[in-house]
Amino acid sequence: MDLEKAKEQWLAEERAAHIHGWDFSPIHGRFEEGGDIPWNYRTIVRSYLSADSKLLDVDTGGGEFLLSLHHPYQNTSATEGYPRNVALCQSILIPLGIDFRQAEDVRYLPFANESFDVVINRHGSFCAKELFRVLKPGGVFVTQQVGAENDRELVDLLLPGTKRPYPEQYLCIAVQKFLDAGFQILRSQESFPEIKFYDVGALVWFAHIIEWEFPGFSVQSCWERLCRAQQILERDGVVQAHTHRFLLVALKPV
Repeated sequence: MDLEKAKEQWLAEERAAHIHGWDFSPIHGRFEEGGDIPWNYRTIVRSYLSADSKLLDVDTGGGEFLLSLHHPYQNTSATEGYPRNVALCQSILIPLGIDFRQAEDVRYLPFANESFDVVINRHGSFCAKELFRVLKPGGVFVTQQVGAENDRELVDLLLPGTKRPYPEQYLCIAVQKFLDAGFQILRSQESFPEIKFYDVGALVWFAHIIEWEFPGFSVQSCWERLCRAQQILERDGVVQAHTHRFLLVALKPV
């Protein structure tokens, strides 16, 4: 590949990189992830829901996953703290009748004690003690989390020596926090699914967006490393690494 031309393309990719909610459609078809996770989070969440369940989604992002559940809006609540996503949720969720509230600190959820039958959280922050407070007795918390080892091979490729942004994000640590808060653990599982990039421009877009994992990334500062990624792509047809996910279902005893 002509490296000068590649640099122009990668710089253009970097300039164009933005995200709306949690939407990776700009690189759709150019990368894959999560296809080999051994559980289906949506199916698991739905298994704990009935039409009259009071549902809360903590750190809902842009509400994309929440809306995919098609739970009755009058029984649905959500929180989010990131300002851009807050504005998005206010424009999308509130008109539907969903009780959306801004919450910048998950240690203080703006709801009364024992308000919910089910609380969910996909790739967001949580506080076990606060979840125990807002759940009804017999209620459950269901979460899929991004673990501490997420994308480490990609980080090491582009920014070797970078520290893990969330070094305590391990299933065993999360389980203990929930046990300490008074929960019973119904299910816990961990997985390291593959992530694949089919062009380096998609990797540039991804690294620019996931700035907490790739701090200080830029095409200019990581030029030699991106050239190495291009060599791997030309040799193997893909730049491949692993993500880190864990699943936890916790019950508040009656």
